Amino acid sequence: MRQAQTLNEAQLRRVLHYTGSRRHPVRDRTIIMVSFYAGLRAKEIAALTVGNVFDEAGAVREQFILSVAQSKGGQTRTVYLNQRLRRALVHYRDTIKLANSQHPLFASQKGGHFSANTMCQLFLDIYKACGLKDASSHSGRRTYITRLANKGVGVRLLAALAGHSHISTTQRYIDVNSDQLSQAVELL
Repeated sequence: MRQAQTLNEAQLRRVLHYTGSRRHPVRDRTIIMVSFYAGLRAKEIAALTVGNVFDEAGAVREQFILSVAQSKGGQTRTVYLNQRLRRALVHYRDTIKLANSQHPLFASQKGGHFSANTMCQLFLDIYKACGLKDASSHSGRRTYITRLANKGVGVRLLAALAGHSHISTTQRYIDVNSDQLSQAVELL
C-alpha cells in the first residue's frame, strides 16, 4: 500500500494559502493545521468537540484527552497543542459558538460532526486543488511524525504523541529522503 505524501514547508504554505479561497476558509485552515501540528487522524479530527479544545472560559487548552470513541486502538490518548496551533485555534474560536461543549469543533455543511469519510474527502479535495496528487488525510500525520523525528525526537516519544502502541508502527510513518541522508552523514 502506498503511503501518504509528506509535505515540505512550501507545500504546506500552498495548502494553507489555498484554504483562504474556500467556502469555509478559517474552518478548513484550522482542520489542516490540526492535522499537521497535532498529528491527528481524519477520524479523530471529525470527532473533536468544542469542549476537547476549549475550556469553560473559552481558552484554548494546552492538552486534552481523546476518548476511546474518538481515537483508534481502543484507548484514550492525550493530545498536546503547540503554540502555533493554539494561536490558530484562538482565531478559529471567533468564528464558532462555544455554548455547548459537546458540539462538533468542526461542523459539517449540515451542522453536525463530519464523518470520517467526509473529513477524508475534505482533505483530498484541498490537496487535489493544490496539485498534490499523492497527499491524503494521513499526510498531515505523517508530516508531523517525520518532522519531529528529523528534529531528534525519539521514537518512543513519537509513538506516545501519535497514540501508537508499538514503535514499529511509528517507524513506518517516518519519511526518509536523500536530503535527510546527506544531512545525517554530516553529523559524523
